[in-house]
Amino acid sequence: MENKEAKAYLRYVRIAPRKVQIVCDLIRGKDVRTAAAILMQTPKAASEPLLKLLKSASANAENNFGMDTAKLYVCEVYATPGPILKRMMPRAQGRAYRINKRSAHVTLAVAEKA
Repeated sequence: MENKEAKAYLRYVRIAPRKVQIVCDLIRGKDVRTAAAILMQTPKAASEPLLKLLKSASANAENNFGMDTAKLYVCEVYATPGPILKRMMPRAQGRAYRINKRSAHVTLAVAEKA
């Protein structure tokens, strides 16, 4: 039997990928209910968008593949860098320092436990 997975993508979220990755590491491999509980209790900016993404992936699994939501677990979750907004900060003596406002693309996949 082939192990199917349902994916959901979050594009251009305005949080640095390394900050999102910290929260991704917390939920990787957990079942969907546990992962949702962890995200609700984690005081990180990335928690809210990741919770929404988790719910979306779970809904995709149920509606598109007919999977049982009680058996779902997070089989894959990762954040990759998106486009960087480059801004300038005025400094002393006419200089300008660059500020990079990073964005991330997040991919989350759920699968049924065998």
